[in-house]
Amino acid sequence: MSTLITLNNVSLAFGHHPLLDHANLSISSMERIGLIGRNGAGKSSLLKILDKRIQVDDGEVIFSAGLHTLTVEQEPVLPENQTIYEVLSEGMQEQEDWSKGARAKTLIDQLRLDENALISGLSGGTKKRIALAKAFINQPELLLLDEPTNHLDLEGILWLEQMIQTFSGAVMVITHDRRFLDAITDRIIELDRGTLHSFPGNYTQWQERKMAWLEAEAQQNAKFDKFLAQEEVWIRKGIEARRTRNEGRVRRLEALRLERSQRRERIGNVSFMIDSGERSGKLVAELQHIFKSYGSKTIIQDYSTTIMRGDRIGIIGPNGVGKTTLIHIILGKIPPDQGKIRLGTNLNIAYFDQMRDQLDEHATLCEVINPGSEWVEIGNERKHIMSYLGDFLFSPARANSPVSSLSGGERARLLMARLFARPANVLVMDEPTNDLDIETLELLETLIQEYQGTVIIVSHDRTFLENVVTQSIVYQGQGVWKDFVGVDWDNVMAHLSEPTSSPTPAKPQTSTTHDRISRPKTKKLGQYEEKELAQIPEKITELENQQMALSEELSNPELYETPEGMETVTRIQHQIAEIEHNILKLMQRWEVLEARQQAD
Repeated sequence: MSTLITLNNVSLAFGHHPLLDHANLSISSMERIGLIGRNGAGKSSLLKILDKRIQVDDGEVIFSAGLHTLTVEQEPVLPENQTIYEVLSEGMQEQEDWSKGARAKTLIDQLRLDENALISGLSGGTKKRIALAKAFINQPELLLLDEPTNHLDLEGILWLEQMIQTFSGAVMVITHDRRFLDAITDRIIELDRGTLHSFPGNYTQWQERKMAWLEAEAQQNAKFDKFLAQEEVWIRKGIEARRTRNEGRVRRLEALRLERSQRRERIGNVSFMIDSGERSGKLVAELQHIFKSYGSKTIIQDYSTTIMRGDRIGIIGPNGVGKTTLIHIILGKIPPDQGKIRLGTNLNIAYFDQMRDQLDEHATLCEVINPGSEWVEIGNERKHIMSYLGDFLFSPARANSPVSSLSGGERARLLMARLFARPANVLVMDEPTNDLDIETLELLETLIQEYQGTVIIVSHDRTFLENVVTQSIVYQGQGVWKDFVGVDWDNVMAHLSEPTSSPTPAKPQTSTTHDRISRPKTKKLGQYEEKELAQIPEKITELENQQMALSEELSNPELYETPEGMETVTRIQHQIAEIEHNILKLMQRWEVLEARQQAD
């Protein structure tokens, strides 16, 4: 294998914070490298060195001649006004790469996408797949991936694993997904306190070696500290000892002091505590024969389940099938089309939102945690807000910084800090693993395992789900959901490739009756009705977005603490019900117009 990039004694710092401290690294062709380390350790900065976006402060970076490197960012930017095919085949004529169009069409077929679809109309997960596909089509010698599994569902993650395994170039990937690391890597590099430590093998093999390495480091540091302490005692002896002291020994002591002062200790762990609040009733929610549809898409088809206090539930399914809608129905935030929902007593619900849009960009960290107070109460413990933020690795100097200054990982930690500062006996966590480093993720797993309340989790992280859930609700296709004990991956895999589109949904009886009355179907659609029919899906989507925004407002626990807040809750609930009524009317009108159009 040929060497692509070599780093010799490289240093990089931002302000007084050194990210790389005389680090060394060599990357060879066809390697599969997993780059891991704490949030803020400098992993993304290392990628920017490797693709020449930033220069090092000191040291030497050697690139092989004509090296072709490509990077896929965490949040890739694609031209919104181009089609999928145009994006994937970009540069074909300029590069005279006439097979590029064929490679693009092959991947479009693999991903079951419409090549003529505009980028502007695609979901975040689909855009991420296209950005990754574009990188593979361009066939770089070194592919750099920064959190590539974020926004991907399980099918997308498995597709990416296969693409990396068959890719002819070298790959370096930053990810928190441990199962993904095990599947694709043959080398782990950990960035720890400015130094790059290389381990052969995958993540699981690295864990075994890392424990032995940390133990050896601790023993070596203990021996060093003991020897330094002995030398300090010697230099402080009485006048007679100082008269006879060895000047060479004094110089050695000065060198030891310098070495000790330069040692970078491991950063402390996030310290999680959570207030479970008052216990909920034994029953959390009971669903009987639930149906829910939006337009012609069935979200839930005759689903029944019972959720009890203490259950830890994972909701598993492809992007776009309605996992968030299912959660809102379970918790009574959105009414079903048919069926009955019985909620338990004394439910106090807290939400962890995957889009991080609960955070006010202009608020300081202190204001986010507890506006107007310097203290946080968690169970029976009262902590100063500075100390509490310190538990989540925020220094006192950062406490009055605005949210807008935080990285993705820091936002995730702040959202967890706010979530855990409020009493709740039901936790709803939508993609909680995004932007967390692996050590914080493992601590979150421990917290959830010890939590006394009920937890509902949406995640595509297989290891995380296996470690925390007691049961799972798995999408089966065509709006059907099924309960399993633990996580049944065989069942999940069996339904990965099923289309997420569904047949005409079951409707409440009023809709069926309306159809029978409204179907003379003898009159063709006029020009105005054709236009009306074309606009209905967009109107329904707009109403659904309004409904979801209002439901998010209801998730604010502060609303339920004052009479004025309860008035707001009542008003919002009326608005949601009115929107639901308007959606139903549009759906009924949609069916009538479609039936007449098909009869023309």
